[in-house]
Amino acid sequence: MTAYIVFTREATTDQTELDAYGQAVAASFAGHPLKILAAYGAQEVLEGTPPEGVVILEFPTMEAARAWYDSPAYQEVVKHRWKGSSYRVVIVQGT
Repeated sequence: MTAYIVFTREATTDQTELDAYGQAVAASFAGHPLKILAAYGAQEVLEGTPPEGVVILEFPTMEAARAWYDSPAYQEVVKHRWKGSSYRVVIVQGT
C-alpha cells in the first residue's frame, strides 16, 4: 500500500547547514522508488501554526519509505538538516 513521508519545516536555525542538506539530498534518492509530490510550494494554512515549508514524498510501501529514510546515503545527508533546522517528519500509509 502506498506510503508518504511528510516533512514539515518548523524553523531554520542554520541556513548554511540547510543549504548543504538541500544540495546533497537528491543523491540519496538513487535506487529508491519515490516520487516528489510537493516541495516547498505555496501553502494555505487552514489550522495551526504555519510551517516554513512542506515536502511530501510518495513510496510504494511503508517498507520502501523506511528503507530510504534509514539508508546510509540519507542518514549521512540528514545530519545537515538536523543541524540546520527543526522539522516534523512522519510516514503515513495511504488508503
